[in-house]
Amino acid sequence: MTNMNLELATFGGGCFWCTEAIFLRVKGVESVKSGYAGGKVKNPTYREICSGLTGHAEVIQISFNPLLVSFEELLEIFWNTHDPTTLNKQGADEGTQYRSVIFYHNESQKNLAEQYKAQLEASRIFKNPIVTEISPLPEFYKAEDYHQDYYALNQGQGYCQYVIRPKVEKLKKQFENRLKA
Repeated sequence: MTNMNLELATFGGGCFWCTEAIFLRVKGVESVKSGYAGGKVKNPTYREICSGLTGHAEVIQISFNPLLVSFEELLEIFWNTHDPTTLNKQGADEGTQYRSVIFYHNESQKNLAEQYKAQLEASRIFKNPIVTEISPLPEFYKAEDYHQDYYALNQGQGYCQYVIRPKVEKLKKQFENRLKA
């Protein structure tokens, strides 16, 4: 298979260490890069992002095989593995850099994301309104190397044990049939 068969999806659901750890386990996902998008600063650093002044969100860019996992399936996992009802906040992580966001790559992704969000809102699964932003992908900036594969390389670290691991365990229970062997 060549890379021409792969598509991209870009999501922000709080800390990119968490979302990266989740999507790396999904069958059909070839790679996940942690990065920044949606702000006004070119080539931002993690330190700049943490200031909350750049406008960027911590995001992941997923390279996936649509023959093995659809964009809709990625959306389902996205909305079920973070809280899309908290504005600029996931758990103890607060600030615009932790906002819930889907940066779409084409009109099809935009329409699918908007339809899925509307279905969720109509179903009233969430007690509060969904605040997930759906916007066209501006420039994606890959995060520094030490952010890539963070959970895999730092599983003993406190944040990994108490924040990321429970999310990964929830994923395993909820989406067992969609995970890599």
